[in-house]
Amino acid sequence: MKRKHNKKRNTALVYEALVKEATAAILRGDHKTKNKVVSIVNSHFGSDSILRKDLQCYQSLSENQGLEIEDSRRILNETKIQKRLIDPTALFRAQSAAIKDINTEIDSDIFNNFVPNYKALATIDQMFSIKTSPKDKVLLENEVIELMSSKAEQDNTEAVDGLVVSTFVEKFNDKYSGELLDEQRELLTHYIMSFTDNATSLKMFLNNEIGRLKEALTNSFDTVNEINEDSDMIAKTEKVVSKLESYSNEGVSEDVLLSVLKTQALVKEIYNNAIDD
Repeated sequence: MKRKHNKKRNTALVYEALVKEATAAILRGDHKTKNKVVSIVNSHFGSDSILRKDLQCYQSLSENQGLEIEDSRRILNETKIQKRLIDPTALFRAQSAAIKDINTEIDSDIFNNFVPNYKALATIDQMFSIKTSPKDKVLLENEVIELMSSKAEQDNTEAVDGLVVSTFVEKFNDKYSGELLDEQRELLTHYIMSFTDNATSLKMFLNNEIGRLKEALTNSFDTVNEINEDSDMIAKTEKVVSKLESYSNEGVSEDVLLSVLKTQALVKEIYNNAIDD
């Protein structure tokens, strides 16, 4: 099945590219670019915007959710109804306005940002397209249902040699050029969207995630030999746990975000090393 795909007209891909651009800007301390991206997200993806409604249609279908086939089909059918309620002319105009602002305020290269779930979002876009034949549409729907019904694959990122907390944190920005962990991507998505929903979902997610990270780090004292056999590593890990605990008294800031991102990667590396050993 030969498929044509205009990624600039794929609302979800544009949004994901913006998230990636804002994330990179935050990590390198480029507040000017970050603020421009946030401004575009606020302007074009606000809670009542047509692009937000369109984005939600993609997001409802694009994840490995491990659902039953029948549940996946029900969600797909409801999403198709919601998609048909979106005025295509108004959507086209909204997309054009967003594209123009991205080209003029940031850089057209943003559309080339790596998006991990590109294939899934492109498949959904083709399924939504009125230019797709009935036969191809059914085949594409089957692909989407299979995606929704499958479970997410475990991240097999290669572990670094010689785990040292301080070195890992220092090298995080260099390592960032690779693919984000699922939990990092989810945190950053909540962060970017926090500018349009008063940070409600971000605060809830962050509270749960910090609790998970604290528990994982505390458990590592007993389960990870590289840590429990090294008093210096224990002290450094306890320091990270203490820092996480201090965030309960702070508001959500970029410093907190960066620290949690690094801790998410740190926890992943700790347990990857433990498995390799």
